Amino acid sequence: MAKIKAVFFDLDDTLFDCSGSLIDNARKRAAKAMVKAGLPCSSKKAYSLQVELFKQLGPMENIFDRMCNLFNCPKDERRKFVKAGFKAYNSDDVEKIKPFPDAIPTLKKLRKKGLKLVLITSGIYERQSKKIKILGLKKMFDLILIHDFEKDVSKFKKFEKAMKELNLSSRKVIAVGDKVSSEIRMANRLGMISVRVLRGRFSKIKPRNELEEPDYSIKNIELLLPLLKKVEKRLPKENGLKVVAIGGGTGLPSVLEGLKQYTRNITAIVTVTDSGRSTGELRKEFGIPAPGDLRNCLVALSESEKLMLDLFNYRFEGHLLKDMSFGNLLIVALAKSTGSFMKGIRAASKILAIKGKVLPSTAQSVHVCTELTNGTLFTNEDALIQRDVLPEKIAKRPPIKRVFLKPEAKILPEAKKAILEADLIVLGPGSLYTSIVTNLLVNGMKETIKKSSGKKVYIANVMTQVNQTHGFTLSKHVEEIEKYLGKRVLDFVVFNSKKPSKKILEKYFAEQSFFVKNDVSLNTKKPRAVGADILEKPVFSNKNLTKQQLLRHDSKKLGAVLIRLIT
Repeated sequence: MAKIKAVFFDLDDTLFDCSGSLIDNARKRAAKAMVKAGLPCSSKKAYSLQVELFKQLGPMENIFDRMCNLFNCPKDERRKFVKAGFKAYNSDDVEKIKPFPDAIPTLKKLRKKGLKLVLITSGIYERQSKKIKILGLKKMFDLILIHDFEKDVSKFKKFEKAMKELNLSSRKVIAVGDKVSSEIRMANRLGMISVRVLRGRFSKIKPRNELEEPDYSIKNIELLLPLLKKVEKRLPKENGLKVVAIGGGTGLPSVLEGLKQYTRNITAIVTVTDSGRSTGELRKEFGIPAPGDLRNCLVALSESEKLMLDLFNYRFEGHLLKDMSFGNLLIVALAKSTGSFMKGIRAASKILAIKGKVLPSTAQSVHVCTELTNGTLFTNEDALIQRDVLPEKIAKRPPIKRVFLKPEAKILPEAKKAILEADLIVLGPGSLYTSIVTNLLVNGMKETIKKSSGKKVYIANVMTQVNQTHGFTLSKHVEEIEKYLGKRVLDFVVFNSKKPSKKILEKYFAEQSFFVKNDVSLNTKKPRAVGADILEKPVFSNKNLTKQQLLRHDSKKLGAVLIRLIT
């Protein structure tokens, strides 16, 4: 049985009652401070307004700001009143408080089991420190971190810091708290086991998306002890979770990077139909499958030093080897020196010390061919993409009718074995036809996926691609996957639920690329649609960033969502 190594706790309404006299006195202090600052009412009225607005709006609203609305306060005065109320409410004047009766006994029992205990709390530093001292909790924890509202940017950083300091794997950590938008969301994002305590002000707040859904809910802390046994029975053995990720392009490496923190048993099955630019030249010269997407996946799963990774990704300049990747050239050299493409990939895997396996979907040199609805036929991937044609012109092109491989190709026995043994099979993200469907066209691939008992997940793209999915909604993407895989085979469809900013979307609009609209019912049983914020935070400091560098899947978020679907 796998073992939990640590438990992270929130403080307020998790280990002690923060909803009784403590909040009541804080409201009274805030009322006096706001009236003293000039709010045109009595302290009694300011107090009763807080109580009424809280009942109406709940704990997620800025009550002090709403109070100012009632008095039509000018902007400058509003800031002054809100600041005064907030400062008084969060002052370090802490009344006598006690832990919940079951808190200390539970913490002691968890320590006896050899678990590391971490306390991560948010608030004004002095106030939270005083609470911890009064409650007598300091000696109970291996690590205490305070997310200071006045200084710290993110509570999430405290979670990461605790894991780093105690050398913890996220899937061996239970995070306990009462707020779905805070500690539960952060735990899920990191791939921890999230436990919600249904106590206090936030107990009625409903999760807004998949990342806010707790793995478990309990009414009090003492229920953690029986829950611990249940959790450990469901945990996969160390490095035991078997995952297969199928795709190509820049999307598949993000999935691999996100999953490798949870398991060593990862097999990447990669498309080999790329025929563009330097890769196309290597294919013509040496008659091999495309090495580029395989190289990217080898780097994603590598545990080598950064210098080696940079070397594999290095592209030459000049005329003779212009735009050639060193990694691609090395794979070709290894294939020729060892006598086969597969032996070359295995040799490259050893050089990069990868965690898992990287396999081509077929060892044969094949091309993906495309027929449009008007009968136009493209006989390779580069012809379909039409890099040198204006996006506006491609957008007017007839849609794709079908895709097929030429010549026909067989699935690798090693890839077939990995799929049949997999606990989780991931398709995408990536170009619909040239990164995902092209793998499904390999003889034996879709049949093997259907036969496998592993959960099947499709990760949808965030934006449409003018040369493949122009005008596609989420349901159209799923429809095309099912056309080549079969209906009712997918268990889940994961899509990004957070729309990018207008500034970013404008860059995509210029190339006829649009946000993929979700029109799949969230209530369907199969496949079940799972929405989550799975994008990296964009950085605009570099003006030369490509579109792909602006909108990228966050590997950590993606990994956490995928692991939750299987465990």
